[in-house]
Amino acid sequence: MISPVLAVLEHDRGAMAEAAREALTFGRGLAESLGAGLEALLIGSDDADLVAEAGAYGAAAVHTVTHPVLSDFGPEAWGEAIARAAGMLKPAAVLAGGSERGNEVMAQAAARLDLPFVSNCTAIDPSGADGSGVDSGSGEWSITRIQWGGSLLEDVRLAAALPLVTCGLHAVASEPLPEPVSPAAAGLEIDLDPALARTVVKDRVVLEAGVTLPTAPVVVGGGRGVGSAEGFGPLEELAGLLGGRVGCSRAVTNNGWRPHSDQVGQTGTRIAPEIYIASGISGAIQHWVGAMGSKHILAINTDPEANMVVKADWAVIGDLHEVIPAISAEIRRRHP
Repeated sequence: MISPVLAVLEHDRGAMAEAAREALTFGRGLAESLGAGLEALLIGSDDADLVAEAGAYGAAAVHTVTHPVLSDFGPEAWGEAIARAAGMLKPAAVLAGGSERGNEVMAQAAARLDLPFVSNCTAIDPSGADGSGVDSGSGEWSITRIQWGGSLLEDVRLAAALPLVTCGLHAVASEPLPEPVSPAAAGLEIDLDPALARTVVKDRVVLEAGVTLPTAPVVVGGGRGVGSAEGFGPLEELAGLLGGRVGCSRAVTNNGWRPHSDQVGQTGTRIAPEIYIASGISGAIQHWVGAMGSKHILAINTDPEANMVVKADWAVIGDLHEVIPAISAEIRRRHP
């Protein structure tokens, strides 16, 4: 009998993270290639809404782990819970979303299980493994994963008693099933050392309210072509009209025109909006790494050969200082 694939559900106080939905979507494909089922591990909660949402994305069963130590997110406690659950459930593989939390807790679990961990995978071919959830001594998985912040893809082979992986953030689009399943929910009795509470979240400080750059449905980005800090005024206006946020390239932050928190790129924020309006941005690989998760890209640039223009879904070849105000004026005309 082929053991199921187990997806770890990242959540924050009852709200499922987009990375968890991506992990479930990725896990469905992996389970199908193994001829196995998909199950989920819900740590620190047994919330019925989270269980139902896991079913909407294909989990046939949800295993819940609750404990006083799991009062909030904690990488050590979550890692121990994953390791213990893996020993009890004997899955064919354990995966999570490739967020900061997902990678951290899977690394914790791998250290406890003394097993290799492969992060940020974009494709997995398990045809060389038997999917039994035990070490066959010969099975290998072929994996493609993101390296160097997305600037290259690496092909690796994994031979392990239990594959532990995360799927690259935004490597797949989260897609619920056309018809959701009603998963069976069952609690796992796991006793955790109270000392693991030393790295559990105790308090939160809200630094930013409303739409944030990583979650914005629309991002209006500006590069060196904007020309100055004051030049971002029209971009701010357009982002406000569209319910989005302003982002920028590294050249902009280097010039001191915008704070680093607005930077999109390999050393900044990765975005995945419905549309990214990239104005005056050449599209260097470091910036492209942060923007490539966008569903659609509109490039505004005077250079028709710019990398961002070539990669964009649509392009306007023109002066952004004329094009951006014209777009805003048309929006106001249609929606007075």
